[in-house]
Amino acid sequence: MTARRIGLTGGIGSGKSTVANLWVGLGARLVDTDAIARELTVAGGAALPAIQREFGPVALDSAGALDRGRMRELAFADPTVRRRLEAVLHPMIGALAQQRTTDATEPIVVFDVPLLTESSLWRRRCDRIVVVDCLEATQVQRVMQRSQWSEDQVRKVIAQQTSRSRRRAIADAVIYNDGSTTIDNLAESVQSLWNLWSSAQPGDAH
Repeated sequence: MTARRIGLTGGIGSGKSTVANLWVGLGARLVDTDAIARELTVAGGAALPAIQREFGPVALDSAGALDRGRMRELAFADPTVRRRLEAVLHPMIGALAQQRTTDATEPIVVFDVPLLTESSLWRRRCDRIVVVDCLEATQVQRVMQRSQWSEDQVRKVIAQQTSRSRRRAIADAVIYNDGSTTIDNLAESVQSLWNLWSSAQPGDAH
């Protein structure tokens, strides 16, 4: 049976990683594009020569890895910086993601893709799309607590991401993960989708 390809996305602080882990717990294969991006941009990573050609030494930290904080600051000041960085990274991320599904024996492969809404290529690769959604105030609170960012920093990141309404518009299913949502609630939502999709073949009706 061909694996059902599920695209998973959500804004920063939505709890997408928690939901991804619940899919894994049921037996899905997870392909995390953020993790692939980090792999490509650690010291010695395959993407660093192209990044340095595009941005110069300012893009690297003292250890020779991508300086994420510095690049975030540059992107806030100049939106083209983010697009230039994505133009380098996204083809490499997509190629590695595809490689890591070629031998999948699991009934479901979950692609965790923060920018799935913005990418028509990724949307075409997925049989179904799941969006993890919550209030913006919840996002701000979670990210401030986990990353020790200021509220202004978090809101700047949220402002650069696609809107909640646009994400929901592409979804085959929305999992709500707001303040009152428990891990048991999330697990029930994921289990329901697993039951619905794990035995269906790609191309079947929703």
